Amino acid sequence: MGYFLVTFLFMLIVVAVMAVGVVFGRNAIKGSCGGTGNCVCSEKCDKRKKFEAEQAQALEQH
Repeated sequence: MGYFLVTFLFMLIVVAVMAVGVVFGRNAIKGSCGGTGNCVCSEKCDKRKKFEAEQAQALEQH
């Protein structure tokens, strides 16, 4: 039971430190295709292509 508590507390501290880093860093957490910002991949993934097509359609409708 002691190992479980030590491991749990360690993981809790790690998550808290990551949360503080995100709050004070104010950077969005990004996925493999650059998150919601600019795509940094050399070749755009299918999700990014679909997202950009939907954005273009939305702009055309307005």
